[in-house]
This record gives sequence, structure tokens and C-alpha cells, in this order.
Amino acid sequence: VRVVGYRTADGPESGLPAAAELADLTVDGDGTDASLVLDGAPVGRIHVGAPGEHMALNALAALLAAREIGVDTDGMLAGLAGFGGVGRRFEPKGTAALDGGRVQVYDDYAHHPTEVTAVLSAARDVVTAAGPGRLVAVFQPHLYSRTRIFAAEFGAALSLADEVVVLDVYGAREQPEPGVDGGLVARHVTVDVHHVPDLDAALAAVVGLVRPGDVVFTLGAGDVTTLGPRILDGVAGRA
Repeated sequence: VRVVGYRTADGPESGLPAAAELADLTVDGDGTDASLVLDGAPVGRIHVGAPGEHMALNALAALLAAREIGVDTDGMLAGLAGFGGVGRRFEPKGTAALDGGRVQVYDDYAHHPTEVTAVLSAARDVVTAAGPGRLVAVFQPHLYSRTRIFAAEFGAALSLADEVVVLDVYGAREQPEPGVDGGLVARHVTVDVHHVPDLDAALAAVVGLVRPGDVVFTLGAGDVTTLGPRILDGVAGRA
């Protein structure tokens, strides 16, 4: 089995031979662009229709795998340029007008601190590209055990946003644990944070706090994914 590495030009060394590098990344609401180097030679720009360095690296891994089975690089680049992403990964849910501006809503399945960090880092680039506005994260912890173990890490990741709403835990297959709820995560958030018990309370909090230009992300593996359309309706009702 041949093993190759790939990375961003300023990323950490993996110890593997780097068959590909990405440099000069730019991220906005339309996706991610970067300069591509293959086997030490520049080959032009790569575009992925999903925002985030992590999305570009995923696309690069797919390109390298395709090269191994003989797929033409130019064809892969063209295909990636037309790829618009998958559901629940930086998925745009829509835009609502508010006081002469707009509020954008996205949804992402991120339910681990590393994922939350990656999504909110990319989201910050989208907010910056869109102009004045804040990044609002609406997070629903998934599993009591994960919440207990990673509460501090979740708090640090969520603090990449400007304002945070934390719901109580979506237990899924687990039974509740004493003292383990959304408040455990919220206590580790260092920006403005609101701990709410359920989806209805989260909806009221978000609709009440958003301003024109804000970008809202619902995050988690539970039913928080249903909030996006409700947030848009609620914001539209404020206009």
C-alpha cells in the first residue's frame, strides 16, 4: 500500500512524503479557493464549493485517491469546482431580511470539539467576507458521556463565536447523568453565552439576539438541525 501525505503549506509536518500542498487559501460564502502544488509543481487553483480549510483538505484527499487509480487531475479539479457540499456539513439553510440587512443561517453536524473548532474557524472567514456582523453559534451537546469528558474543550471551541446559545444534552442512546447538562459546557465559554433547556427556548433566544449581518450556525448531531428554518421564520417575523 502506498501512503502519501497532504497538507496546507503552513501546516504541520506529518512525517509522510507530501504529495500535495495547498497555499493562499481564501474562504467565503461561496466556498474555498487555494493554490495547488502536486509533487512539488504548481498546477493552478483548486476551488471547492464548501467553505473551510478542512473542506479543501478533504477535497485534496479525494483528488489524491483518484490519481492513484488513474483519474485525470484536470477532470478531478473540474468536478470539485462543481461540488456544492453535502447535507449537514456547513449546509446553508437560508437568509432572512432584518432591518435593512440580512441574517444567514447554516447547519452543521459538528458534535466533537475538533469539528466545532474547524466549522467555526471557517465560519469566521464567511462572516468577515460578508461584512459587519457577528458569528452566533447554537450548540446542542450530544451524549452525556461526551459532554462530561469534553465540556472544557467544547467551551473553548464555541468561544470562537461572538455569541453562543447552548442547549441541554441530546442523550440519544444514553441515560442522563447527574450534573451533566448544557450548563456544564456553557461555564467554559468565554464569550456571551446563554444556556437554554430546549429547542423552543433556543429559538426564542436566537431570534431575540440576532442583528442585521449576523451569521447563525446550528451545531450538533441531534434535533438541533430542525432549528434553522424556524430561526429564519422567527427573524422574518421581526422584520
